Amino acid sequence: MSSGHANGGEAIRRRGLMLVLSSPSGAGKTTISRALLRREPALTMSVSVTTRPKRPSEVAGKDYDFVDQQTFDAMVAKGRFLEHARVFDHCYGTPKAPVMGAIREGRDVLFDVDWQGTQQLSESAPDDLVRVFVLPPSTAELESRLRNRAQDSDAVVERRMTQAADEMSHYLEYDYIIVNRGMDASVDAVQAILGAERLKRTRQLGLHDFIVELRGER
Repeated sequence: MSSGHANGGEAIRRRGLMLVLSSPSGAGKTTISRALLRREPALTMSVSVTTRPKRPSEVAGKDYDFVDQQTFDAMVAKGRFLEHARVFDHCYGTPKAPVMGAIREGRDVLFDVDWQGTQQLSESAPDDLVRVFVLPPSTAELESRLRNRAQDSDAVVERRMTQAADEMSHYLEYDYIIVNRGMDASVDAVQAILGAERLKRTRQLGLHDFIVELRGER
């Protein structure tokens, strides 16, 4: 076999993937997402468009793109979202163009969306999607986390707890389930999932030609 193609593996390119993290509000998906982004420089966060008012700690264009209802509705009508949904009286959507561009270029995109958004992503890009659902260790712990973050009124916390039961019933629609008993362990688990999914045969473009070369058929 010729040794003239020692660097043939460079011909293997990888199609990017869409890593979805979902959970009931307060179960930890946003904290896990931020930690994962710090560990994985090749991973970028999908910036959703929302009609929700900006919170004091949020940065427009980084956490969300904040728009009014009329602008959001126009984007829906023009088919500019991969998914969109109404959650707690506000609308959220994932812009299609930047995500699909990243996937084609071999970059991975992280999504912090609920089960409704995940269902729509499953319909619009099933082959590119990796779905992870994060569960709290207990109902009591979930309520404690919601109250401790002090972002919502008691009425909103109660509403989120009621909604959590419905959200958790959709766990069967996900590829992986993580019980968030500790942040470091949960981030480790998501990172392991990401690493394995990146190596899937179907995501390695040019693999056939590389194997042909390795077998000396050229």
